[in-house]
Amino acid sequence: MRPDLEREYVEYVQARLPRLHRTAYLLCADAFQADDIVQATLTALYVNWKRAAGADNLDGYVHRIMMRRYLDERRRGWSKVLLGDRLPEQSAPVDHAVEERDALVTALRSLPRGQRAVVVLRYFGDLSVEATAEALGCSTGNVKSQCSRGLAALREALDGRQSVTVAQGGRDRS
Repeated sequence: MRPDLEREYVEYVQARLPRLHRTAYLLCADAFQADDIVQATLTALYVNWKRAAGADNLDGYVHRIMMRRYLDERRRGWSKVLLGDRLPEQSAPVDHAVEERDALVTALRSLPRGQRAVVVLRYFGDLSVEATAEALGCSTGNVKSQCSRGLAALREALDGRQSVTVAQGGRDRS
């Protein structure tokens, strides 16, 4: 690659890397898998940088690559393999922000892939409806309906969790 193109690529990646990692993490809820998805995305971007740099919406182009890599990871059988005979112990969270984040990630994981992808790109990736549609390769109407259904499901899941927490808190005070 020419030095000027490589410099542009490095500048782009340095500016977007935290956001890309956050988006990948919200899609898969696993930091190590998010690292793999981002690495695969950036590798594909590097290979096609000359063409990608000329795209009208470079961020949409990159999000589309990321979504494809995420779906590829989900299709691989080894991604479901658990190394070891049991899950590690979970420590008790000290901060409520951690509990809220965990509840949100759990609720996101319960959404179907399409709804999860739309909600993550729209609200955590700050993409417009049009940019989300372009990244996912679907219509804006599909983005709007998937987003509406996904938000409704998230509200239901999170409201249900709050009801249980309030009910349990009431029993502890008695």
